[in-house]
Amino acid sequence: MGKRALFIGGTGTISTAVVRRLINELGWEVWVLNRGNRCDVLPEGVGRITADINDEEDVIRKLGDMTFDTVCEFIGFTVDHVKRDYRLFKDRTKQYIFTSSASAYHKPSRSYIITEGTTLSNPYWQYSRDKIACEEYLMEMYEKEGFPVTIVRPSHTYDERNIPLGVHGKKGFWQVIKRMQEGKPVIIQGDGSSLWTLTWNADFAIGYTGLMGNRHAVGEAFHITSDEVLTWDQIYETIADNLGVNLNAYHVSTDFLRETGDKFGFDFTGSLLGDKSVSVVFDNTKLKRAVPDMGTNVRFDMGVRYALDHVLSHPECQVEDPEFDSWCDRVIDALEKAKAAV
Repeated sequence: MGKRALFIGGTGTISTAVVRRLINELGWEVWVLNRGNRCDVLPEGVGRITADINDEEDVIRKLGDMTFDTVCEFIGFTVDHVKRDYRLFKDRTKQYIFTSSASAYHKPSRSYIITEGTTLSNPYWQYSRDKIACEEYLMEMYEKEGFPVTIVRPSHTYDERNIPLGVHGKKGFWQVIKRMQEGKPVIIQGDGSSLWTLTWNADFAIGYTGLMGNRHAVGEAFHITSDEVLTWDQIYETIADNLGVNLNAYHVSTDFLRETGDKFGFDFTGSLLGDKSVSVVFDNTKLKRAVPDMGTNVRFDMGVRYALDHVLSHPECQVEDPEFDSWCDRVIDALEKAKAAV
């Protein structure tokens, strides 16, 4: 008999790749529970349960007597969410995988090499603190009640719909790509030399699916990332190379970006100070012991080419952000005037 999985969410950057791998390569029976948005991204053969996960009575009614080998939570962000899941699935699944975040690891970083044993602490980002609280509750339920939890911590994972960047506005990446194409200066946090790890979503799916139904994964936490490490300058240079343009990099301190950007709603305190301005290199030894097939199959120069091909051929992905564009010009102008005044 084949194995059965339930995805809460299932149509995001990470979860879509996992669902595709399970259906197309591994032969799992896959069900997706969500409100029915964006179901066009799912492969044929996926069972659909249309419901609001927060309406527990409706979810219980629609699940009937279904049980699962693995329940995969991709849209749990607060302790209330995981408490709800515990109530719903404690007697329905052999494994519950909670998607946390590698941003939960200690900030500022005490060591640039991150293992699963690195302390969880992020005073700069509420999102990360909420993920830590979720992990703590779930591990308490594992220790006290035997709830079969596995915790995964993605870092910066992307797909063909996303171009990974450090500094962008509320409408996403496109305005930065447009600035590159126009030869305008592009803001990079710090001096561009901090280390970062980017993971193609299909590579992430290898690690994730290898933990599903894996007895060695229950009661454990794993980060799932690429082994490729790049500086932020290298990341932006790779994007520019694939666009066929010269990168006009403009380096700005994280503190300056935070103090000038947060008041416009760009949240650089969390996304930069609490995440992308810190060098991180992930030690994936623990994951590879549990999932020997895990590896980096899509380097960033390959993945960003796939992404740019998709974005440039799909106008709906090209969402302009004049507010962010204007803010970039103002920041650069102010710094240039400050330099001239010294």
